[in-house]
Order: sequence, then C-alpha cells, then structure tokens
Amino acid sequence: MSLSMSSFKDKGTDNQAFESDSKDEDVTQLESPPSGASNTHLEEWARPEREQWSNSREFLLSCISMAVGIGNVWRFPFVALENGGGAFLIPYLLVLIFIGKPLYYLEFCLGQFASFGPVKLWELSPAFRGIGYGQAVSTMAVLTFYTFLMGLCVFFFFASFHSVLPWSICGPWASSNCLNSNTNTTLLNFSSFTTAAEEYFREVVLQVDPLGFNNGIGLPEWRLSLCLLASWVIIFIVQAKGVRSSGKAAYFTAIFPYLVLFVMLGRGVTLPGASKGILYFITPRWEKLLEPRVWYAAVEQALFSLTIGFGVVVMLASYNNFRHNVYRDATIISFADTFTSLLAGFTIFSILGHLAELMDVEVSEVLKGGGTTLAFISYPDALARFQYVPQLFSAMFFLMLFTLGLGSAVAYTATIITVICDQFPHIKKWKVTLWVCIVGFLVGLLYTTPQGQHILTLVNHYAGGVSIMFLMILQLVAVMWVYGLKKLLYDIEFMLHRKTGLYWKICWGVLNPLFITIVFVFSQITAKPLTYGDYVFGNVATGFGIGLAGFSVAMVPLFFLLEVWNKKNTAGISTLWEVIQHTFKPTSAWSPMDPDLSKEYHHFLASKKQKSTEGK
Repeated sequence: MSLSMSSFKDKGTDNQAFESDSKDEDVTQLESPPSGASNTHLEEWARPEREQWSNSREFLLSCISMAVGIGNVWRFPFVALENGGGAFLIPYLLVLIFIGKPLYYLEFCLGQFASFGPVKLWELSPAFRGIGYGQAVSTMAVLTFYTFLMGLCVFFFFASFHSVLPWSICGPWASSNCLNSNTNTTLLNFSSFTTAAEEYFREVVLQVDPLGFNNGIGLPEWRLSLCLLASWVIIFIVQAKGVRSSGKAAYFTAIFPYLVLFVMLGRGVTLPGASKGILYFITPRWEKLLEPRVWYAAVEQALFSLTIGFGVVVMLASYNNFRHNVYRDATIISFADTFTSLLAGFTIFSILGHLAELMDVEVSEVLKGGGTTLAFISYPDALARFQYVPQLFSAMFFLMLFTLGLGSAVAYTATIITVICDQFPHIKKWKVTLWVCIVGFLVGLLYTTPQGQHILTLVNHYAGGVSIMFLMILQLVAVMWVYGLKKLLYDIEFMLHRKTGLYWKICWGVLNPLFITIVFVFSQITAKPLTYGDYVFGNVATGFGIGLAGFSVAMVPLFFLLEVWNKKNTAGISTLWEVIQHTFKPTSAWSPMDPDLSKEYHHFLASKKQKSTEGK
C-alpha cells in the first residue's frame, strides 16, 4: 500500500461516472446549515481541507499494493498447506465472496463518506471510538513484525550475491545431519536430516534459542538490526513528504511482484514433481469442511490478506473524492487479492511438489514450522536447486518479497500517521512519520533477538488475529445494529447515487456479524496452546499474548467512559442515562466534508424521512 495525493481539489473526472445516476434522485442544495445546528456544528462545517489522491489510478494501485502483500506469498500457501490444501480453497473462496468483499466495500464507504481516519470515523457513534484506537494499537504491533520480515528479505537479498548461495551448502555452523541442497535424499538410507537452508536460517540468520523464553530474550543480532533499520529508512523516505509523494511507489510495488511470480511459476511448473504439489493444492478433501478450525483459518486469512479491520482500508478511502466509485474498486481489489493468492499457491505448491519428489515424502510433510519457514527455508532451498544462475532468481525473489512487504508496511504506517494527525492536525506530518518510524524500529529490535520468532508468533496470533477479529465484530455491531443498516444505505445512496442490493444487505446486516462471531467464539473455546515448531508457549508467554490482545480491546470501554465524561455537561442532558444514550448517536460531524455536500446530505435525509412518513 502506498499513498499519494495532491492538494484538496474536486476531481471532476470522478463525478462524471455518476452524472447519469444522479438524475434518479432529486436533491436540492440548502442555502444554510440545517435548522438547530449548534455552534460546534458550524465549526465542524469549516473542517480543514483534506488532501486527496492525485488520480484514481494511484488509489487503486495503492489498495492493490496494500492488499497484495507478504501474506499472499508466505502466509496463504502455508495456511492452505496446514489446512488440507484444496480443502482450504473452498471455505477461503466462500469467505472472500460473502465476508471479505462485503467488508472491504463497507470500509471503503465508511472512510470515503466523511473523509475521516479510523478514529475520527466514529463520529457516527462516539461510544465506539475505542474501536479505532484498538485497531491502531493492533496495526502498530503488526507493522513492527511486518517490517522485520522486510529486514529478513534485505538480509537474504544481499546474501544472494555470493558466488555460491550460502544456504546451499553446509558450512561450519552446520550439524552432522545437514545436507547440501544438491543432495538427492531419495538415495539416502536414513530419514533424519535437515537441509542446509534450514540450518542456515536457524543458526546463522535468526540464531534461535531452542529453549525459548527460558533463557530470557537475549540481545539483538547486529546484522538483522541493520537490515531492519534499512527497512524503516525506506519507509520513512516513502512517507517523509506525506501523502503527496508516497503513492508514486505504488506503480512499482503493485506491478513488480506479478512479474517475478510469473517467472517463478514458469520455472516451478517445469521442475520434476511439480504436478504432485499442484494436485495437492487443488484437490479438495471434503471431510476438512466439517472442521471449524479450517473455517476460522479462512476468515483470519481473508481479513489479514485484505487488511480488513485494521483501519487501513478506511484510511485509504478517506482521501478519496466524495463521489469516487469505490463499488468498482472493491470488486477489482478483491479479485486481485484472490488471484494473487491463487497465483502464489500454484507457484509455491509446484516448488513444494518438487521438494517432496526429491525428499521422497508427501507434500504435506515437506514443511515443518511456521510461515517464515516457507518464505526463508523452503523458497531458498528450492532456489538453490535451480540449475542456472540461482543467484539471479534468489535476488529477484527476495526483492519481490521486500516490495510486497513495503506496500503493506507503508499502508500500516500511514494509518498510524493519519490517526495521530487527525487528532493533532497542527503537528507537521513528517515529524509524526519520523517518530512512528523510530518507535517502530526500537520495538522491532525485539524480533532480532534469539527469541524473536517466538515473540513474532505471539504478536501475529494475538494482535494480528484474535484482537482484530474481535474488534471487527464490534465494528459490525456498531455500524449495522447501533448506527443502523438503513442509515448506512442512505449514506451510500447519497454518496454513490446507487441503491444497495439485497446481497450486501444480507451480508452486512446478518451474515457477517453472526458468522464471524460464531467462528471466533468456537475457535477460542477449542483453542490449543500456541506453538512455534516443537516449542510450546508457557503460561507467562501466553499471558503476554492475551495481554497484548486485551490492551487493544480495552480501548473500547476506556474511551466509552471518556466519551460519557466529556458529554456529561452537554446542554439539554440532565441524567446519566441520557448522557449514555447521547454517546451512541452520530454527531453533526458525521457528514460529507464539503460544506455544500453536507447541506445537500441533510436535505437528502430530510426528504427520505418525509417520504417514509408519508408512506406510513
């Protein structure tokens, strides 16, 4: 993801697509604010102008760059492998159609309507403002480990320029069971072995402590720290001038990964045993559909891949022209995300089939470990087996992974920056960017320690999974059942000049909140202790993870109490119950940013109310 916007101006080209539709609704502009508007309301009508995208292409490419990230290449294939290969594709595709796409479109509409970031968005119901802050906390946590993964890509990218790939041969760091990458394991008389790539990643790159947290956290590894620093410096450079410049990177971050993936796919399908892996990927195992954990994994992957529930989609759309066609963009981006996941799946499983052929094992037994195992052990091992210029393919692959990570990391960073700048608009954006990058780098040093992978596993599960899914449920309840689905449909109709179909109404109002709630509750009831490889997290580590998720979720009741406190002196409200009720109602700021459009919007609502009254 990346942003680029010019100074605030009306984009006439974005409105042209709706000129024919606008005839369907007779909306007359008001000459003055709605009657009864308070002084606060009048001040809000004079909101500071907000930057907008330079053009619609940059917005679309930035969204694709954000959605199509490292998660598509290393997380999706691993989750598919862990949940039965082809068996996972069915629930995943169903979740994308009925959960992913509707939620993506919903967040687009919420962000674009009022031109607010994920915190200010909750002018629609201030009682839930803590959802935005909770999402910001989780987003920052995910950003720190995402940038660490980018640092690993930097490390492997420079290591690819050795005359011999360092993970292709067993060096002095290797154990007696280590095998070079060019060894055909089918000719061996023993099965207890480890590849050079695995031992290189574990012993040289990460220097993992097998005893986990029992020996403490340890000190940061200096080479990984420098690679992490380089990643943050690049993020800062992309964001330093604010949203006016960062979107230009989207042309590269959104397109280059596809070139490399197609090259890798062309090479992968020609490897011996590739068909074995591809068949495993596309062959459904129907009995897996009865396992709730497969559905939970599908929901979690869809939310993670599309970055739904993090506040990122809301932030991106908040810089749009009010009439921009997000309906079209939501369809394009959902398709691009699904296509990329499938493309990466075919690419990766062709390579896994080749490895299974060489190791004389089943495809499901090729990988032992988490998602980083796939990206930084299996891929490098497969690249080392390439007959011609493996260094070139390796450098291209890790540059692609870094590019994928950069697109998403810039989106996460921009979300944090937007939250801060929306609250404190007087602070220069480059200073906020600098401090976000500094804090992110300092926190990210934890991942460069011997216990870094254990910490990453905890953060990924609790901050990137548990807390985000819980906040997503609260967000749906707040928007659909508190603010009201009917009001939301009016907002979308006024903004896009189009009626919302039955498919969206059913998904938003019933299917999405209920399905995600059921899957989430059942998954937590049946949850097993978290593991990393053979290491099982103890009570202290698990408590830390729960505390991390709890801290994000605690923002909701905390800011609810703060909203109640701030509104206790509101004119015309005398009792605590009235104050509480008032916090659940949208404020006058929940309207289009442009004053003329805001007047027109209130007139539109009044006409709808009148028609509804006449219908009764």
